[in-house]
Amino acid sequence: MHTDQFVKAFYAEKQSFLELYISENTDTEVGQLIKSLGLSNLQQEVMKKILDRSFTDIFYTILLGLDGSASIGGVQEMYDIKDEKGNQISGEIEGYAYEYFHNSDSNL
Repeated sequence: MHTDQFVKAFYAEKQSFLELYISENTDTEVGQLIKSLGLSNLQQEVMKKILDRSFTDIFYTILLGLDGSASIGGVQEMYDIKDEKGNQISGEIEGYAYEYFHNSDSNL
């Protein structure tokens, strides 16, 4: 796995959580809690934006933390991340993370 694929997998996971939580047919506890609010269509769109921005902040910060560009729990250091074949993943995460999480054209 290359760094681009690693970051893209995080982005895909973020998108999956978002869709899972806002789906009409969700079985997740979070999705059920959101449904229980009885939100209007406009409020549902706001909730989707809140979740989307929150997930972006969370996943992006974790990725940058792994790359040493941000702290995780107050500790900032670079981690040595390799796939099972020994391919180096860390070191280029920040650029790909910005591309996927902050460029609106970075859809899968």
